[in-house]
Amino acid sequence: MSSTLMSNERTNPVAQTEKVDMKLEVVVVPVSDVERAKQFYLGMGWRVDADFASGDGWRLAQITPPGSACSFFIGKGITKAAPGSAQGMLLMVDNVDAARADLIAHGIEVQETFHFDHDLIQFTGTQGRVPGPDPQRRSYLTFASFNDPDGNGWVLQEITTRIPGRGFSSMDVATLTALLKETEEHHGEYEPTAPKHHWSDWYAAYIVARQRGRNPEEAVKDSGLHMESIRR
Repeated sequence: MSSTLMSNERTNPVAQTEKVDMKLEVVVVPVSDVERAKQFYLGMGWRVDADFASGDGWRLAQITPPGSACSFFIGKGITKAAPGSAQGMLLMVDNVDAARADLIAHGIEVQETFHFDHDLIQFTGTQGRVPGPDPQRRSYLTFASFNDPDGNGWVLQEITTRIPGRGFSSMDVATLTALLKETEEHHGEYEPTAPKHHWSDWYAAYIVARQRGRNPEEAVKDSGLHMESIRR
């Protein structure tokens, strides 16, 4: 979002009640061939969480991009939306050039980096797109795009500094507490034989790895590599 964009919403007085978390969990992406779409996303290194079928008329696969708290469904008999009609699905990345290079390495055709004329974001075709990154490389305003085999449109959005109030995690207190306890346990195994370091560096690397879908053993390895990079 651009800082030049203004909201015209009005705040209506409502009774003060305890907030109820509402987390976007899954988005339906309409496809014509489930297996073809599944293999496309698998080829990008995305994770298949589940794949269910019932007879010849119904199938549902849940797929999650690396590091995403939100997944998406592809399937048969789960939506009346036309294949390829999902457009402007944003994927947050902290470095759009690195993300684009990674997708290209997986064989995905990704358009060149672009920004929008006058910061007016729109996802109807390529209208308003200006080649190259945002001239000031402002957060939220540099993009790259690619399509799946049906033409569903995904957009990489570079976010380096978040809008105030936008947290890094969608986890609730119980989930975060469990992850911190798990992190503490694995750090306790690492610490006795490790060079002098600050625990927060190891914790941060471990938690980020787990959020990206790495299992505990992989997260421990990633944390160790991170600590080595700090010492170099």
